[in-house]
Amino acid sequence: MRWLRARLGSGERGSAVVEFVFVALVVFVPLVYVVAGFSAVQRGVFAATAAAREAGRALATAPDPASGLARAERAAQLAVADQAVDATDVRLSFVPAGVTCDEAVGGYAPTLAPGEEFSVCATVTVRIPLLPEFVDANTATGQFVVETDRYVDR
Repeated sequence: MRWLRARLGSGERGSAVVEFVFVALVVFVPLVYVVAGFSAVQRGVFAATAAAREAGRALATAPDPASGLARAERAAQLAVADQAVDATDVRLSFVPAGVTCDEAVGGYAPTLAPGEEFSVCATVTVRIPLLPEFVDANTATGQFVVETDRYVDR
């Protein structure tokens, strides 16, 4: 029995290492890349949602529209940077109440009148790891509805 075991087992010496390397290259490397790509996309979605929310809050509490827009831009940049996304990849826009970000035509500028309702749209360009810079067709858009306070003196 020892003779048979020694004779059959000697031809497979080192094959486990080869199989492990093959499985690692064929399965694990693409799997890690897919997970990294999905996490980059999810990070972009989180960044867009947070940027829209924070920009809306900053704009709604501003004393005037000019300083409110500056506050909104800065708040969006901070929210996007918090998700480890480049702050230059965020774009803010505003739409009237009841309009989605996709339906927005032209530029809407909030006046911050008491009781005004509008939406803040934050569009973030999502960069997938190891893809060239010009492949930036992946965008995530977050929308936040803002209603300014009715009982404020501006």
